[in-house]
Amino acid sequence: MRAVNPSPQTEPLSIGPKLRSTRLAQGLTMAQVAQATGLTKGFISRIERDETSPSVATLVTICQVLSLPIGSLFEPPEHELIRLEDAPRVNFGGSHLLERLLTPRSEAGIQLLRSELEPGASGGDDFYTITCEVEVLHVLSGGITLLFPQQEIELAAGDTVTLAGREPHTWINRSGDRSEVLWAIVPAAWSGSA
Repeated sequence: MRAVNPSPQTEPLSIGPKLRSTRLAQGLTMAQVAQATGLTKGFISRIERDETSPSVATLVTICQVLSLPIGSLFEPPEHELIRLEDAPRVNFGGSHLLERLLTPRSEAGIQLLRSELEPGASGGDDFYTITCEVEVLHVLSGGITLLFPQQEIELAAGDTVTLAGREPHTWINRSGDRSEVLWAIVPAAWSGSA
């Protein structure tokens, strides 16, 4: 299985809100930061609104005044929006389906996949396992049959099943209709790429 590699950031880097929230958390005014850094209050305001990019030297000075490690400005955001139409297509080995990765490729804690399953779509004839602790399958619409060596579980819209990724299983859409399901894999399995 190939790794799902992190994708490069395409958005412009936003440091202003982090600088502003750090300043406010310390109870400092823009005037106090301006005085301590030798910058103007207006320039500090433009930096906090991401309307200008400070030089590295200026940024270091502001971070020193705020006791903020400069590297923390470049850490990934604690939230990341992925719209369904922008979610990358992935392939975990099934047939007659369209799968999209709904979590960032850099997220190691969980992978969330949305699969559109055509009638007859399946995970294959052979049972498989996933390198994860927990796998959760939730049916959004239609239905899916989860197959284990000793049993089958029929799932309809609204049903959810939780299983260990190491448990051999596969699945098939026997509903006769197009089905949509969500798969949550914890931690991220890092497999499959389109």
